[in-house]
Amino acid sequence: MTDQVVDTGAVRLSAHEGAEDHFLGRTRELKELCADIERAGLDTLSGRKAPRARVLLIAGRPGSGRTALAEELVRQVEGRYPDGVLRARLSEPDGTPVPVGRAARELLAALELPAPAGAAEEELTAALRTALADRRTLLLLDDAAGAEQVDALLPEAPDCLVVAVSSGPLTGIADVRPCTLGGLDTKSAVELLTRYTGAVRITVDPRSAESLVEACQGHPAALVLAGGWLAARPKSAVSDLAKRLRTLADDGTDTTPLARVFRHVHAELPAAAARILPLLSLAPAGLIDPHTASALAGCSVDFARTTLDSLVDLGLLRLVDSPLPQYDVPGCLHPMLRGCAESQERPAELQLARARMLERTVRLLQSCRAITETDSTQAREKLSAMPREVRFPHPRAAADWLRIRRPALLASARLAVADGELDTLARRLMSQLVRAMVAHEGTQAAAPDLYDVHSLVLDVAGRRGLPREEAAALLNLGDVDAQTGRTRDALARYRLALDAGRRANDPYASGRAMESVGGAYQELGDHDRAADWFGRALAERLARGEREPAARLYGRIATAHTYAGRYGEGLRNWRAAVAGYRKSGDVAAHARALSELARVQEYAGRFADSLRTCQEAVEWARRAEDIRLQAALQLRLADTLERLGDHAAALLHRGAAARMLDQEAPKDDASPKQDGDACEIRSASSED
Repeated sequence: MTDQVVDTGAVRLSAHEGAEDHFLGRTRELKELCADIERAGLDTLSGRKAPRARVLLIAGRPGSGRTALAEELVRQVEGRYPDGVLRARLSEPDGTPVPVGRAARELLAALELPAPAGAAEEELTAALRTALADRRTLLLLDDAAGAEQVDALLPEAPDCLVVAVSSGPLTGIADVRPCTLGGLDTKSAVELLTRYTGAVRITVDPRSAESLVEACQGHPAALVLAGGWLAARPKSAVSDLAKRLRTLADDGTDTTPLARVFRHVHAELPAAAARILPLLSLAPAGLIDPHTASALAGCSVDFARTTLDSLVDLGLLRLVDSPLPQYDVPGCLHPMLRGCAESQERPAELQLARARMLERTVRLLQSCRAITETDSTQAREKLSAMPREVRFPHPRAAADWLRIRRPALLASARLAVADGELDTLARRLMSQLVRAMVAHEGTQAAAPDLYDVHSLVLDVAGRRGLPREEAAALLNLGDVDAQTGRTRDALARYRLALDAGRRANDPYASGRAMESVGGAYQELGDHDRAADWFGRALAERLARGEREPAARLYGRIATAHTYAGRYGEGLRNWRAAVAGYRKSGDVAAHARALSELARVQEYAGRFADSLRTCQEAVEWARRAEDIRLQAALQLRLADTLERLGDHAAALLHRGAAARMLDQEAPKDDASPKQDGDACEIRSASSED
């Protein structure tokens, strides 16, 4: 049979081989909807200019073809809206409403407009309205759960059009033009069946085809399942299926034609497929790939993919338009799949399937991150020890997977804490998701998603009274704020993290929070407060005998004093940092601290001392085999020699620096800034 991609919530069919779409029926509804676009609104009739976009509502039960009708309407009229079409889905497959802020952020992203990480819902919807104010845009809001969602996203632009899809009325939105869908007319419904069965089976027994349409009450999704079942069984008579559905209707078990067809199709599946199908209702965001199905069912990835393709043929799944194999569960079938899963599997087995799926996601995220760390022997060893099915061939493949699976991965994070717990698996999933996003995208690009993940942890920690986890989440959120320019917000987060760390009696969180508060004050230009907070963090590190962190804090205190023009204090603290790194045995850090000491000596006008310190720093950098630092120090030596009047020696050092940088150039492709960002997040996430 030809592989079919079928929208079971619609009446649009397309062959997998690329044939043109065929929209069936709904001629009257389309005509009325197009007329409603031109019809004068209540504001126009009263002599006032319409303040907002017109709203057309397509209402109907899931599976009635409402989304397909909306898409066909959009296709017919999109030429009138030169600024394009925007789409947003306002419900999850299980019916959970999508937060308005998340929908607004996705629409802003589609417009390629920035939206600050952590921005409130009101800020995001206001930004969206501003963006659409001077545009002529068509906005399709699919599967709206209520009027409040649609109202919050309505453009304040009368030249825009909103097409909303919902199960019921949108009470509270003025001048909504509703179009309520029932079943397909008999002619269109029979044609829909013909697309699956072929013309011969319908032509030889047209009455049975009409009887089957009647048994399905013209419901498109029921007809798609019936057609898919008949197509998979070319020797089955149309009349036999119609008779079977009438029998199921008589027993009164199922109240809708879709439920009756689904029960029949599910009962006829091979045992393995019949078990896998209901488990797919556990897939985050309703998005399934072979790995998800494999983990849920405990089978091989190849077998899972073969089964998924067979379910697509039957209309039980849809193949998502994606570079990677990805499927979704039609929303109209989701409640039935969930009911089957709960009836045929014990709660403990469903919990185990969910845990297997999340564990597989953790492994894929670990592999996704590890493939970027090609210069790390430890990372390469970990990667080679992973099973072949979770390894990526190269970083680009891992980045593509992360981008394409992003909605499902974020939904996995929400699923992991949906029961209000923050168990070990949830912690690992959050940590690996953050690390993978930072490794491939960098902190700034991934900031909105990072903010959402850390906010999930904060919400659970706050509700469950987990101050240690609350402190870690606040620190991570503060880091995202700081790295995206929201320094005052970061400062507030760090202060809250300090309170939580003290409640948890967690010295790491408390010290980290104090240091971060100091960093925020330094970014704000308040160098006195910065030095004070760095000093508080230093006192805790010294009390615990932590040499390296103490040396780093001496350096931060020195930097604050230097910015404030207190070069004497700066020199004293840099000398303490140098001594601390020397005692800890960190050669590279020792060299860097000496280079900073030389910089402050230069600021203070002590050029001869700066020259000697620079020369000492070069020697330590050579021992550390840090060519980049050696080059930087050679340039600093050149600057100092220029000031001392030794131009020939300065020229020699500049030449040496240039040769070193040329030697190091091939390694620059590793994007050191991004790697640094990753380290920053890891240090925070490791405590989640």
